[in-house]
Amino acid sequence: MADFGYRQELHRSMGRYASFAAGFSFISVLTTVFQFFAFGFSFGGAAFFWTWPVVLVGQLLVAACFAELAARYPLSGAIYQWSSRLSTPAFGWFAGWIMVIGQMVVVAAAALALQVVLPAIWSGFQLVGGDPAPTSASGAANAAILAVILLALTTTVNMVDNRVMSVINRVGVTAEIIGAVLIVVLLFTHAERGPGITLQTGGQGGAIGALLVGSFTAAYVLIGFDSAGELSEETLSPRRTAPRTILLALTAAGVLGGLLLLAGILAAPSLTDGHLATDGLSYVLTSSLGDGVGRLLLADVALAIAVATLAIQTSGSRMLFSMARDGVLPASRLLAKVSPRTGMPAGTALVVGAAAAGLCLLNLASPEAFLAIGTTCIALLYLAYAMVTGPMLFRRLRGEYPESTGTDETGKPLFSLGRWGLPVNVVAWLYGVAMTVNLAWPRAAVYDPAGGHWYFQWFTVLFLVAAIGLGALWRIRTARRGQLGR
Repeated sequence: MADFGYRQELHRSMGRYASFAAGFSFISVLTTVFQFFAFGFSFGGAAFFWTWPVVLVGQLLVAACFAELAARYPLSGAIYQWSSRLSTPAFGWFAGWIMVIGQMVVVAAAALALQVVLPAIWSGFQLVGGDPAPTSASGAANAAILAVILLALTTTVNMVDNRVMSVINRVGVTAEIIGAVLIVVLLFTHAERGPGITLQTGGQGGAIGALLVGSFTAAYVLIGFDSAGELSEETLSPRRTAPRTILLALTAAGVLGGLLLLAGILAAPSLTDGHLATDGLSYVLTSSLGDGVGRLLLADVALAIAVATLAIQTSGSRMLFSMARDGVLPASRLLAKVSPRTGMPAGTALVVGAAAAGLCLLNLASPEAFLAIGTTCIALLYLAYAMVTGPMLFRRLRGEYPESTGTDETGKPLFSLGRWGLPVNVVAWLYGVAMTVNLAWPRAAVYDPAGGHWYFQWFTVLFLVAAIGLGALWRIRTARRGQLGR
């Protein structure tokens, strides 16, 4: 830490499995596959399954770039720190700003996912109205209430102790992996059709357009693997551990998630009765495996959602802490405080939790907010990722990037892509930019299917412009006063 100009304030106690759990629980295949399966199927039909391996390969290339950086810069606030050190402090600040706002939105979207499973387990969880569908008015309102309750709990845990948080993450991830494997095995044993069905689109619009929208499911799921890097300052031997757990978390989630999609498509009682496009995997579990087994597995999904919300909030709070420590945020002094007893930055946990709760309450205004929030967060994260791989590529082309400088804690060379570094970096950046454009494209059929709400159609673009604009105004105002930190 001293080599980077910082003091060790966060408690360093996380081992290899805890680091893996941080990345895997952010991705949380059970949370996000259950949340967005219906959306992907409704647009791409059974063929939307093939968007999964495409997105997975693209994200693995990005993760490989991040693994190199995690070995060289094992610091909290990974995206902000990496981008700043590869480009300029100002550019890095905007990468961190976009990332932390995206993480706040991801926290909200993850918490809203409770609505997909809790009412299916027990109707008593539907506290408002009678229609539990997340796209209905009562379902959207109930989702907001459940999400705020969950956020209150995760914020409390994020203020207690990093050892408590680590234990919850490890237990939750273990339960999620076991549950996901069980779901996959049981659904494959109840398959109603062969894998050839995945060659049929059957969704909305033309095949290419349908699959581009269908890829949103994979794009939403396969993010957050950089969390292992975000928690580097709390990880033992981070130069060696973080690069490997970044790649392992994404690979494990990618394999399990792909199998979940395929098993759900093959085991669904019907692909044409409309249930799969509205109720998703929850419908498949309860109808194919029976209410008893289905609800038990859905309870595991609910646990995964809670742990994912906790992990994402933790990652976002570390990003805020890292930026505040450099004095580049409003109220930096307060946000940079770390409790000597708990080793946790309580102020940043409160800010992320409160901001996410506020975003969840937007769901009370309109059901369309659910999809708008979910897609906005992934577009922001993909843009922030590109703001790391872009400067990294620029440095490589100029011959200024340190391919294999230094050793890890065991004396072995740092993780390096070697001669594959340049081609991997090129494709990773191009993929990131293309996916950002795909996610943010204002498609009326996606964002405003009912019509008459132009602001929902343009929600992602407007949110991104507003976020960058507010950040720029704050930096200009603070720079004029001479108060801007690093």
